[in-house]
Amino acid sequence: MKKTYMALIGIFMLLYVIPLGVRPVIIPDEVRYAEIPREMIASGNWAVPRLNGLRYFEKPVMGYWLNALSMILFGENAFAMRFPSAMAVGLSALMIFLMLRKFSNVSLSGIFAAAIFITCPLVYGIGTFSVLDSLLSLFVTGSMVTFFWSYMAQDNSKKLVFQFLCGIFCGLAFLTKGFLAFVVPLLAILPFLLWERRLKDVLSLSWLIIITAVIVSVPWAVIVHLSEPDFWHYFFWIEHVKRFMADNAQHAAPFWYFVPVLAGGALPWIIFSPAVIPEIKVRLKYPLIRFALCWFVFPFLFFSVSSGKVGTSLLPCFPPLAMLISIGLLKYMEGEKRRVFTRGVYFMVGLMATLALALLIIQVTDFIGIKAYAAGETWKWIIGAAGLAVWALLLIGASKTADFKKQLALYCAAPVLFMLCGHFILPDQVKERKSPAELLLRYADQILPETVLVTNDLARAVCWFYKRDDVYLLDKKGELKYGLSYADAGQRLLNIDQFKKMIAERGGQKEVFFITETKRYARYKESLPKPLAEDIWGQFVIARF
Repeated sequence: MKKTYMALIGIFMLLYVIPLGVRPVIIPDEVRYAEIPREMIASGNWAVPRLNGLRYFEKPVMGYWLNALSMILFGENAFAMRFPSAMAVGLSALMIFLMLRKFSNVSLSGIFAAAIFITCPLVYGIGTFSVLDSLLSLFVTGSMVTFFWSYMAQDNSKKLVFQFLCGIFCGLAFLTKGFLAFVVPLLAILPFLLWERRLKDVLSLSWLIIITAVIVSVPWAVIVHLSEPDFWHYFFWIEHVKRFMADNAQHAAPFWYFVPVLAGGALPWIIFSPAVIPEIKVRLKYPLIRFALCWFVFPFLFFSVSSGKVGTSLLPCFPPLAMLISIGLLKYMEGEKRRVFTRGVYFMVGLMATLALALLIIQVTDFIGIKAYAAGETWKWIIGAAGLAVWALLLIGASKTADFKKQLALYCAAPVLFMLCGHFILPDQVKERKSPAELLLRYADQILPETVLVTNDLARAVCWFYKRDDVYLLDKKGELKYGLSYADAGQRLLNIDQFKKMIAERGGQKEVFFITETKRYARYKESLPKPLAEDIWGQFVIARF
């Protein structure tokens, strides 16, 4: 078991930590969740989130604080901005492991559940990206695990300790993404207690949790209210109530939206559902199974009825899903049954072979007129195809092995090389559309404190790469609309006439850099003075006046 633990830790480090700094910073999300912490560090104001120096009230502060701490430790770079997300996945996997090791009577279910969790594509994609969802999922997982530990504890002092820890996790989750931190646990815990016929005990089980969560949350909540009295109105009403209820909600999607997200996000494992579901059904009397089911099903339904839907929102459902798959599949395999596993392996082999063949055909022919990789990137698609081939070969090896433990170990290990390759084989065309880093960094040494910076919708990236918080916006408010509504935002929003006047008034004394997307620049070019220079890279352009 010691070797197994070390192997799993090694896989986690290899996939989630070591290569974090390899990929370029992606717009818009990564630069947003890097720039706000950078501005906190630079300004010394750790209470009020600001983006481009403007008030930004869409999220509380815990995620920003953790990203800022990472930057203080590792520098202001891609590795540092992604490190908290990656560690959140590792700590979530650890809690899954500890919970099943304590409460599951199925051998190896804890380590297997942790392996399932870190090899789910959705968990991996979010956990190596700088967004707040992995951190929220970590704290929600912590609150759920400690609640169940408290529920199962026989000793009153242990119950109180775990309730106290649960309250801390709830408070931290609230400070990360707001009231959703309470919704998800309540949606799972109340049906669980009803199922256990202990709903009347809800107050005795929750009073310390509530008090602790309030104690954790209130200091910052009061400080931000005193600093910005409108924060809670905007955050609660606009970001929660309206986003959930609005017919024209941002990212609106149909009720079934999360079904394919779940299927794709847990693809290597969800195909074993025909084996898992019957095994779970016969174990519904166990509190652990009931708790995991409530934890998975009711938040999933809640996210599905929400008007606005984003795939990353489903992440808190993956820890209980990993637990259920682990217990169900292990019991199925222990019973000397292999049919579902073998069919699942062959399905995945066929899928990997199809993907590898499709990639090959697309790259060497003009079959569909679109190529993922340019001519100079041959090595990337070859590595990607090799990763898929190794995945398929290990799956075949799993199907030929008699020992079910080795079968599952090979199945877990099969996607690792392909997942690792993902850090290195990002197509250049994706970089040219989603990462202006190369263009912006060309001019980093020419951007002086007095240089005027103007952009459309690239303010987050411009601020991050040039370490500025005074970038002007041309026409487009975007997500900074609320911050621009304050009187002290000054003249940060320009129309085309104001921009031309700004260029004329500088009279060559101060350079003006206009940074935007090429398609937007084409619309403005005829209305602007002739620039001193233009530099186009991918879908981004810098014009100097």
